[in-house]
Amino acid sequence: MNDINAWVWWLVAAAGLGIPLVVTAMPEFGMLAVGAVAAAAVSGLGGGVVLQVLVFSVVSVALIAVVRPIAARHRAQQPQLATGVEALKGKQAVVMVRIDGSDGGRIKLAGEIWSARALDAGQSYEVGQEVDVVDIEGATAIIM
Repeated sequence: MNDINAWVWWLVAAAGLGIPLVVTAMPEFGMLAVGAVAAAAVSGLGGGVVLQVLVFSVVSVALIAVVRPIAARHRAQQPQLATGVEALKGKQAVVMVRIDGSDGGRIKLAGEIWSARALDAGQSYEVGQEVDVVDIEGATAIIM
């Protein structure tokens, strides 16, 4: 064991920290692995054990302190591009089959025919009238 250089052990530690990163998807393990790679570089350049451990600690803590809050902010942001039914909310549609308070009807929305019902049960919409989609419940568009 004494025949292997310290930088090899740091690279083994980096690989060892990469395994839980992949298995658990916790980015902190990746940041610790980068710290181990930095310590391997210091060892390869001839730095002592104390300097290696210091570099490992400083790089790892700095990455966790800087990158983690940025990643948390990005994770909390809503996507700017709405997709699926979220993209259909607020769009305009054309009534294809009359919609009144008691019965639903059909609308043409984004090139497709959808079942629809009025948001206000007392409201009715005639064929050809343009309406706004306010919500999607299952396969039914809620219009006004």
